Amino acid sequence: MPRLHMICGLPGSGKSTLAAKLEAELPALRLIPDAWIARMNEHGHKKGKRKLVESLQWDVAQKTLHLGLDVVLENGFWSKQERQQYRRQAAAVGAQTKLYFLNVSIEELKRRLQARNKNLSGDTFYIDPQKIDSWLVEFEPPTSDELND
Repeated sequence: MPRLHMICGLPGSGKSTLAAKLEAELPALRLIPDAWIARMNEHGHKKGKRKLVESLQWDVAQKTLHLGLDVVLENGFWSKQERQQYRRQAAAVGAQTKLYFLNVSIEELKRRLQARNKNLSGDTFYIDPQKIDSWLVEFEPPTSDELND
């Protein structure tokens, strides 16, 4: 049975690193919103662009899952509602889900973002480490029942 691997965490938590590892080990199709957004010469936190890219990637993911292949999404999955919605939709195409939560301290997130900003690749863009504080208000960490599914 195919599986949707959902990677949850804030910027700098290691989502891309884990997703690349899963892609190689499983194998699976890895869909990276930041890479698509960066290639459009856009900033990744424009709500409209991010939602559009994530929607397009979800269309591809559903078709891939329906074909019986695993998919890795590193969308961040900031809310419980969003995580539940993806789980329901994955089940509708006959796929299981697994949620990975990358819980990293605020200080470490800021350190990682500073390092990332010094070595930007074509698939990334600048992220202000100071925005982490405001994003914590929006971020809803997964509960233990979500991680045990």
